[in-house]
Order: sequence, then C-alpha cells, then structure tokens
Amino acid sequence: MKVIPKETPTKDLHQYLLGSIAPRPIAFVSTIDKQGSINLAPFSFFNVFSAKPPILVFSPAYSGKTGLSKNTLDNVKEHSECVINVVNYSMVNKMNLASSPYPKGVSEFEKAGFTAIASEMVKPPRVKESPVQMECKVQQIIELGKEGGAGNLVIAEVVLMHLSDDILNNNRVIDPRKIDLVSRMNANWYCRANGTALFEIPKLDAEMVVGMDIIPEYAKQSGVFTDLDMVQLASEKSLPADEEIQKVEMNIRKEREILSREKFHLNLCLLAKEHLNKNNVQEAWKYLLAGLSLN
Repeated sequence: MKVIPKETPTKDLHQYLLGSIAPRPIAFVSTIDKQGSINLAPFSFFNVFSAKPPILVFSPAYSGKTGLSKNTLDNVKEHSECVINVVNYSMVNKMNLASSPYPKGVSEFEKAGFTAIASEMVKPPRVKESPVQMECKVQQIIELGKEGGAGNLVIAEVVLMHLSDDILNNNRVIDPRKIDLVSRMNANWYCRANGTALFEIPKLDAEMVVGMDIIPEYAKQSGVFTDLDMVQLASEKSLPADEEIQKVEMNIRKEREILSREKFHLNLCLLAKEHLNKNNVQEAWKYLLAGLSLN
C-alpha cells in the first residue's frame, strides 16, 4: 500500500500518520488569555528538543473539521506562557474529558475535575494531579499551514519544573515504574508505560561498538543465532586479542575431527552459542573469529 499525502483526504492521512508514529507523549497544556480565562487541553504532537536551554515543542493543529484554531493556540498568542503537565495512568480518563471542544472561557479544570494550583514564574496554573509540571515561556510559534490539519509549533522554554517526590527513586531520579506515564496511539488507543511494557537496553552513545558487519558471514547464515544474539555480539566494545584467538584455534585444530569437517562451521557456531547463553560474549567471539582462518 502506498499513501501519497497530496492525494489523500486529511482525515485518512491523519490516521495513517498517527497510527505509524506512536506511542506519542502527551502534553497537558494549561494557558491563559488576556482576559484571564484559563484553558487546559492535551496534545500528542509533543516532545522535548533541547536540554540546555530546556525546550519543549507541542503543536495545536487547526481543526480538520472546521479549520478553526484551538483555544490553546489563541491563548499563547495573547499571553506567551504555558504550563506543560505530564499525564500518568491515574489521570488519563479525566484528561480525556478536557479534550472535549468546550467554548472559549469554559474552564476544563472544572469540567474534567482537576485542581488548579498557582505557578511561581508564569501566570497559567499547574495541574496538581500531574506528577511533573513544567512552567514555560513561549519563545516562538511557527505556523506550518493555513488549512485544517495544519500544525503550529509552539516552542516553549522550561523555566521551572515541579516533580512529585513520589516518582523519584533513592537516587532522586525519575523511576519510570513510579511515574506510570501514558501515551497516545491511533484513534481511541493509548499505551501505558509500565509493567511488562518497560524494558532496558544499555545506551551506546558513549563508546563505539564493533557492529554487525564484523560478524562472519558463515555465522549469520548458520541459523544458530537469533537477532538478539547478533545484537549481543555486535554490542561488544572490542574484539578478543589475536593471541587469545590463536589459543582457541590451536584447540580447535586438535578437535577438528570431533567437530566434523562437513559441519565444521555449524559446530563452531553451536559452541559460540553456548558461550553466549552464559553471557560469555568474548569467548563466543573467539570461536567465531577462529573459524575464519580454519576453513
């Protein structure tokens, strides 16, 4: 299936995009207009784009049905401040009430049952129930188009963050299991970042790893290793020293007949796999590299 955006109705294109680019974090944004009326609305076109300065960007789009702008966009144009509150599982159903298209001047805090508390550095209030509240100054608004569905990038600098102690671990770092965030999928679907949905992968941005291309082709074609096995091999920061590989080569030469000539490389892979299963990645590499010189 191919989708050509210029030939696709906005409603359909919107669903394809949101179904593909997910899950998306939710910005629960409180704003105020020049008369002092407060607005609260969720946006899933949202993310963090800089740490120093701390910049968040969310995008209130023009309505695909009416082409009109959202109250949030009108408000930040009138008063260039906002509070971006994160949304966790305990508040997501009430948050959904705030997405209803109430007329300008109606308080979504009251309609959705949230508690408005005073901010310290900006005028819009914070959502007391949110585990993280970020007071922001709006730096710039970039209009991406004029028609319904066009976004407006609201670039906001965080000037003060409020973090609930309940979401912090013993090292005063946010614990993903305690914050229990939710995110948007497509249509009526959401995603909860907790339980078995959470998993860890070590960051690799500090040191170079050997990469997939170093793995011998016979090992890739053997059928012995899973994709995760390959990643485990590729994630090593260095390969065994030549002398260590040579020691393994000597042992293999002695056992060549046992390993069987016709299944020599397959058996080497099986030996390497045994070491991988025990998390002895360097040992696994020694067998795979030794096999390159023992065809």
